[in-house]
Amino acid sequence: MKIRLTCQIFVMGWLIASCAGQSSSLQPSPPPVLSPQENYRRTVAHAMGNTAVPSQPQRVVVLTNEATDMVLALGLTPVGAVKSWSGEPYYDYLADAMAEVPVVGDELQPSLEQIVALQPDLILGSQVRQGQIYGQLSVIAPTVFSETIGESWQDNLRLYGQALNRDAEAEKLLADWDARVAQLRQQFTEQDIQVSLVRFLPGAARVYLSDSFPGQIVQEVGLQRPPSQGEEGFAQEVSFEQIPQMEADALFYFTYTGENDGQAPSTVTNPWLSHPLWQQLAVVQTGNAHAVSDAVWTTAGGIQAAHLLLDDLEQYLQP
Repeated sequence: MKIRLTCQIFVMGWLIASCAGQSSSLQPSPPPVLSPQENYRRTVAHAMGNTAVPSQPQRVVVLTNEATDMVLALGLTPVGAVKSWSGEPYYDYLADAMAEVPVVGDELQPSLEQIVALQPDLILGSQVRQGQIYGQLSVIAPTVFSETIGESWQDNLRLYGQALNRDAEAEKLLADWDARVAQLRQQFTEQDIQVSLVRFLPGAARVYLSDSFPGQIVQEVGLQRPPSQGEEGFAQEVSFEQIPQMEADALFYFTYTGENDGQAPSTVTNPWLSHPLWQQLAVVQTGNAHAVSDAVWTTAGGIQAAHLLLDDLEQYLQP
């Protein structure tokens, strides 16, 4: 006689796995009976619809580096987060605050099993990164998604603030940002500075345009762009022959080496920095081409990174 073994695993009221000869699945179980206080929910509108979220989320898992930056800025430490694009668990400027926080995969491939194990009461992510698994994530915990990341960072901060019931904190962060931007805008507008934004990647280079994270910020503080970089858009790949288009009063370049390839930044930048056309740029000859952090200038994308970017502008563009 054969005996069929059947078992079920419930996590926070959701059926996560069944052992009845079937593969793991994510299926809702009947909701637990909650007290009136526990049952209180707010509804948040986001990229994937409307989601009921806890009144005071405490166990938050974040699935973008932008959200990690912003949730910390809003005064809450996540219980789990995706790792940085640098290959390290978290970017240097967040490492101390995130030292005890477990990694749950990366932005493009978060681990559902690790997320389940953390028993979150809220998940924050982005449609552009995890849209295909939104349904599975929503079974684990209420899930709120931004539409995209980078250019929409201020709207995303408001969204995360709403999801965390920290709207006032989000608005305070943005008000402080606006005040700092206004001060720098007065200074930089008077100087009439044109800046070039260049990113080096393995085997390629890009100039960053006005819709990118750094492009938006330099425009916001009143800095001008070279004609070839002033158009709308995120970024444009360039060849060695197009190096003259990088000319400006100041040039900021940042380098992405890939996650696990082990390349030093110099390996990626040397073919460009040693090229005769680069050496002939006036901005290079006058010492106004500055290497800055790739995490701060593009891959992190949060409010803390934005302020660090302004720190760089203040440091290098003082009159």
